[in-house]
Amino acid sequence: RSSGWRRLRSVFVVEGVARRGLGSYDDGSEGIPTDREADIVVEVEDIALEASDHLVHFYDCESDLVETVGRYLTRAAQAGAAGIVIATEGHRRAFEAELDAAGVDPSKGRSTGTLTLLDAAATLARFMTGGRIDRDAFRHVIGSVVRQAGDMGRPVCAYGEMVALLWDEGNVLAAIELEELWNELGRERQLTLLCGYRGESVNVDEHKDALQQICLLHSSVVQAVGRDGLDARSSAGAEVSADFPADPTAARAARQFISDSLADTGLDSRLLDDARLVVTELATNAIVHACSPFSVLAHVDDSGVRVSVSDNSPVRPAIRASHPLAVSGRGLQLVEALSNDWGVEVTPEGKTVWADLRA
Repeated sequence: RSSGWRRLRSVFVVEGVARRGLGSYDDGSEGIPTDREADIVVEVEDIALEASDHLVHFYDCESDLVETVGRYLTRAAQAGAAGIVIATEGHRRAFEAELDAAGVDPSKGRSTGTLTLLDAAATLARFMTGGRIDRDAFRHVIGSVVRQAGDMGRPVCAYGEMVALLWDEGNVLAAIELEELWNELGRERQLTLLCGYRGESVNVDEHKDALQQICLLHSSVVQAVGRDGLDARSSAGAEVSADFPADPTAARAARQFISDSLADTGLDSRLLDDARLVVTELATNAIVHACSPFSVLAHVDDSGVRVSVSDNSPVRPAIRASHPLAVSGRGLQLVEALSNDWGVEVTPEGKTVWADLRA
């Protein structure tokens, strides 16, 4: 886990279509083979942003894109990662403004090499010839940028919209090929990549198969989440999560995270209060007993909310009998009293303690 990363989770659904051939280039050469069949129902695992994650964001409006990318770059900077932005001039300026508003100095980042800003069209032109991608040139141009950003062993978090420029120009096959090249580079480097596409550009009938291929080339599809909490528009439910350090103040931070993230989801006020109490107790257990960093995840749907806390210890917690005058030891008793159900799942990384709170 990377302490400080805010994770976003939601559901992106596109009508399922068979993945048949995407056609060929104008010169008759074959396009990328796509002979499998699959439905596109891509669930965003999280934006904990492990190395080799390849995320995609389909945005409906500029503010969604700016906020999502701004948050992504801010978390990268806070975690000590280097940021790379390959975007239009207007977007670069907007992202810099988001970083500045979050307390991250983009000018300092540029001067220290922890933030690299490149123009999408100009960078694309350096490895495109006659509407085709020169794979060797891509590896030289983009590979060099990633290597330089990752100097001294820093992880690299990149945002790019060169693929979107190709898609908007109608060069869909090249956009897919570019996504595959990014995947190849990600397997060789400590790299996380977020791509952005305009929703109205990709969500058209003539590009159903191509859109499916784009989704399947990414590890997660990111749906916009507003500043005040979850995007409650998803009828399938939605989740938010965050990572926290093994610090005495982290339980309070986890409680505030739940308050901020769930405030505008329509969740019953009683359930919201209970969720705050439950996450405080579970977070405290992770800090005091597991002595471990932890992550908090909350899933909201029509029936209520599930709160989960994961830490690095495989030791299962147990409800203890406590003295009436004791000042501690009642955490799980409170969790059991407030929840409809709760449990523990041991994982290869440690364990997850969850509690279901239903209306």
